Amino acid sequence: MSVRPIRITGDPVLHTPARPVTNFGEELDELVLDMIDTMREAPGVGLAAPQIGVDVQVFVWEWSDEQDKLHEGAIVNPVLSLGQRQRGPLDEEGEIEGCLSVPDFRYPLRRASDVVLSGLDPRGHALSMYAEGWLARIFQHEFDHLQGRLYIDRLAWRLRREARRDIRREGFGQPGRSWLPGVDSYEESDHEAEEA
Repeated sequence: MSVRPIRITGDPVLHTPARPVTNFGEELDELVLDMIDTMREAPGVGLAAPQIGVDVQVFVWEWSDEQDKLHEGAIVNPVLSLGQRQRGPLDEEGEIEGCLSVPDFRYPLRRASDVVLSGLDPRGHALSMYAEGWLARIFQHEFDHLQGRLYIDRLAWRLRREARRDIRREGFGQPGRSWLPGVDSYEESDHEAEEA
């Protein structure tokens, strides 16, 4: 088990759909354990394999809700069914989102309020779960990573323009950039929006 560098927006692996997993076994187990270690060290509430440079359809999550109930797991080759999206103005504080591959920036984004996530566990057994609220947001965020899409790609036009300016100013948006949790200084302070 080890912490791996997290790729930053602009790296091609983040902007290309991931491949389905076909081999289940020791290599996949090691990948999942490294992803969990990396997510915890960052710290984040979710992490997709492309974020550590591996172009396969795997993501992990670990998040405690308001009642301190721990939601954790790993999914392989997921399928996501979206529920309803709220209507009305965007809540610029309550719907704020962040990403470990766009470190230190946060923007509000409307997501579906509930989802059904299905796929396989790392042993190849079928699983399916319903999620709502913040857990549904985590699943949507990580699933997007496996499609080669970052959350900033979904932002409203005005916010997307702001994000692009912020990314250029920070020197992101180019291939080969990464940061190592526990070594580099990104994401060290507490934030209202949890990182995925």
